Amino acid sequence: MEGRTTTLVECGVIRTTPRDPLAARLRDIHDGVRELIQRHQPDTVAVEDVFFARNVRTTVVLGHARGVILLAAAHAGLQIKEYPPAEIKKAITGSGAATKEQMQFMVTKLLRLKHAPEPADAADGVAAALCACMATSLPAFPSSARPASRKRA
Repeated sequence: MEGRTTTLVECGVIRTTPRDPLAARLRDIHDGVRELIQRHQPDTVAVEDVFFARNVRTTVVLGHARGVILLAAAHAGLQIKEYPPAEIKKAITGSGAATKEQMQFMVTKLLRLKHAPEPADAADGVAAALCACMATSLPAFPSSARPASRKRA
């Protein structure tokens, strides 16, 4: 994979109208994701794994949104990579407890951007995609070729 660079092609968020019923908002998210898939023809979709917000309702709504994103990706036959937030943070910054500002800074540096992707939620999506790119660029070892673990005496 030497000589390959990762380039940000498009970045943004899919906005819905908060006053609309949940089903309509989920439809808008699904339609937006399908449009992006059709436009860019990716082979993989990276999604942040479920996390628990302080507000239970927010957690449930985010779970619904993830569901329609996963549905759109599955219907398109794409490979789906799901990463816990701490794993994304660790891959991008080296710390699973990184702040949003640290994530934005590292996304900007890793992609050689003039400024961080905006809004912050868009930077989170870019970070998940970068995590998937980094994971696929690492060599894979067959289970029989993995180094044996060493025991300490």
